[in-house]
Amino acid sequence: MPSPYLALFAAPGSKGFSAAGFLGRMPLSMMGIGVVTMVSQLTGRYGLAGALSATIALAAAVAGPQVSRLVDQYGQRRVLRPATLIALLSAAGLLFAAHYGWPDWTLYVFSAGIGCVPSIGAMIRSRWAELYRGTPQLHTAYSFESVVDEICFIFGPIISIGLSTAWFPEAGPLLAACFLAVGVFWLTAQRATEPAPHPREKHGDGGSALRSPGLQVLVATFVATGAIFGAVDVVTVAFADEQGHKGAASVVLALYAAGSCAAGLVFGLLHFKGAPEPRWLLGICAMAVSMIPLLLVGNLPFLAVALFVAGLAIAPTMITTMSLIEQHVPRAQLTEGMTWISTGLAVGVALGSSVAGWVIDAAGARAGYGVPAVSGAVAVAVGFLGYRRLKRPAPRRGGTVGQHSEREERHVA
Repeated sequence: MPSPYLALFAAPGSKGFSAAGFLGRMPLSMMGIGVVTMVSQLTGRYGLAGALSATIALAAAVAGPQVSRLVDQYGQRRVLRPATLIALLSAAGLLFAAHYGWPDWTLYVFSAGIGCVPSIGAMIRSRWAELYRGTPQLHTAYSFESVVDEICFIFGPIISIGLSTAWFPEAGPLLAACFLAVGVFWLTAQRATEPAPHPREKHGDGGSALRSPGLQVLVATFVATGAIFGAVDVVTVAFADEQGHKGAASVVLALYAAGSCAAGLVFGLLHFKGAPEPRWLLGICAMAVSMIPLLLVGNLPFLAVALFVAGLAIAPTMITTMSLIEQHVPRAQLTEGMTWISTGLAVGVALGSSVAGWVIDAAGARAGYGVPAVSGAVAVAVGFLGYRRLKRPAPRRGGTVGQHSEREERHVA
């Protein structure tokens, strides 16, 4: 790993919370695709499988920002542990319900409970921000976290789909739940690097971070972007199944993440001058254009190459997005602001996976790739329409005026 990345870990405690965050984020890539694989194997119904994955994502979209808002107020340890217990109990219920053929409504109830899972990526990024705010190292740290996300997406689907197809259908989601438990409880045991809570009565900032017009644009755009990701996951599993190689879907999806990982590593070594907004919009456009070749797929090797190339646009766009959040939300709401991006993605994943599942059931897997193509076009349209809002950083507010102005003046894109 290049030296700028190694230098990040000179800070005490950084290795520990980064390792815990890696384990805690594995379920992000394992649970949804694991549920799709499990339910499609047990029932043969891709529509139901996609709908359950969408339910998890939608529930996370509702609960995630609220959990992160509580984290900003009361600290990570006090909030993450009970929220994680709810998610773990719900995951256990879903596995039992699927295994024993309980009514569909029970599957939806337990899937909704899984949505209480906290946004571990936001928790780790907030710890990096506490360490390196206002320095070039923060850009490198955000780049490193995007690479970690993609590593999770490289190995998570391989492990989840592989276990569920080779061992027993519930194996993938079961291991995802184990990773979540270990990651969260290990992370929350590390108190030295935990960001200090910001009680709202002290800072006089009782509203949601989503009041920021710039954050609204980012979240709306990432709803469409999430639809790309959700649709690609479900359609790729179905396409590999149609080709007679369902297990190969994990390898193909891993190459999608590998492209993003490679781009993120390079992007983290670069230090850009000028505003980040044009780079962000360029990244959204690149993600949209990269969906067009998927409409022409005829076999798995071609699909693998096309997805690897498509992945090159993901990490740079996500890294730039995290930098923009620093400009558009107060420091006391940083975790919540980052989680709203995850929420936008989760809503999009829910929509994309659901629509893709219905299209697959009605017209086959190849037709399903029209869903991410349309989603990409929507993301570009929203990005252009809201671009002017992104050009206006958040006004200085409340009791953190000095913090805001300092952050804005020395912000590193």
